[in-house]
Amino acid sequence: MTTESQNIEFKESWRDEYLKWICGFANAQGGSLYIGIKDNGEVCGVQDAKKLMEDIPNKVRDMLGILVDVNLKKEDEKKYLEIVIEAYPYPISFRGKYYQRSGATNQELKGAALDRFMLRKQGKTWDGVPVPYLKAEDLDNATFDLFRQYAKRSGRMEDADLKDNNHGLLEKLRLYEGDYLKRAASLLFHPDPEQYVTGAFAKVGFFREGMDLVYQDEVHGNLFQQIKKLMDLLCTKYMKAIITYEGIQRIETLPMPKEALREALLNACINKDYAEPSPIQIRVYENKLEIVNGGVLPDGWTVETLLSSHRSFPYNPDIANTFFRSGEIEAWGRGIERIMTACMNDGFSTPDFRYDASGVWTIFKFEYPERVTTQETTQETTQETTQEKVLRKTVLQKAIIEYLKAHPSATRKELTEAIPNSTADGIKYNLGKLQKAGILKRIGSTKSGYWEVLIDIKK
Repeated sequence: MTTESQNIEFKESWRDEYLKWICGFANAQGGSLYIGIKDNGEVCGVQDAKKLMEDIPNKVRDMLGILVDVNLKKEDEKKYLEIVIEAYPYPISFRGKYYQRSGATNQELKGAALDRFMLRKQGKTWDGVPVPYLKAEDLDNATFDLFRQYAKRSGRMEDADLKDNNHGLLEKLRLYEGDYLKRAASLLFHPDPEQYVTGAFAKVGFFREGMDLVYQDEVHGNLFQQIKKLMDLLCTKYMKAIITYEGIQRIETLPMPKEALREALLNACINKDYAEPSPIQIRVYENKLEIVNGGVLPDGWTVETLLSSHRSFPYNPDIANTFFRSGEIEAWGRGIERIMTACMNDGFSTPDFRYDASGVWTIFKFEYPERVTTQETTQETTQETTQEKVLRKTVLQKAIIEYLKAHPSATRKELTEAIPNSTADGIKYNLGKLQKAGILKRIGSTKSGYWEVLIDIKK
């Protein structure tokens, strides 16, 4: 006998409360409930098998309103029952409650999870639900103008459609459900979508490793406005750019590609589960940036599915369609691929992805391509004072200082070999920065000298 799984459950004897498990299978992918088998798969047998074969189908019909097959099985002269449950296209309840099979567990659906389940069973999505009292006149004209500008540039809408009034444009974008605008319209075009959707904003915070929040911002407005504001805020206040010069031209290089950042923000906004009241969270550290999107992957999907070739399956398809028409995203499920490609093309590491109870995480590690770090550069960050700019050390610089305190005569080669994830160019560049800041001093010659740590600031 096999083990318990998404489609298989074992019970040693029958109890009427196991109707919950039948309800859970019917609301998921279907499955088989075996009576007379221990959790480890060992057949223990069941009493009154013949009577149960008559009683169970009747109880299922009367309590759940569905039909099941009950089959008599035998192993080593021990009888057990197989209850076969089909997946049902509409919601099944047991005593007014809804259950669903998830992995090898049976879960009662509540709150946002119940809302998602009911909408899916009705063939609807969260962003497609109509909103009473919301009118086209309530929406933001400036955002419509911005959308028309984007869509004209993308060529994904006819010029005649873009010249139509706002009401007509909303119809072309399929943002009406009968006479009512959908939730997607409020998120995309309303100046204050939080009037209709709790948590429809983003929080950004800067943290020190192992320390509390240092400072934070909130970004409000519709999704088009949020993306624009977040890009400006993250690139000018929260991330440190390396400044290089080609002749008299000043070039700023962030520790991650702007294209990848923008794509990740779009993914978060489009695929967030807005039934959850918590906002999108963006956590910035000295060495990484994390985007936490309270989204839910499609049934059966994992992070591996996201990273492989897959069909487009946006959580909010009406929002995704509008962003597609504007040219801000591509179709065919290529968002993750575009993030990875943007990083690799610009010489950056690809981000890590994680999926857990809090949602989908996108984690970028901060670094600068060798083509930048090998040049003579200056570093700037808008949120720090001049003193902080001089004395603030990166993770690599901290590691260099700690190593040189214990091994003052270490060479660049030895530093590179001793410090994980470092490169010869990175060590050379950061030694120079620490010397210019007056934190390190080289005593003696290159071959026989040693390093002296002049300032050791714990930041």
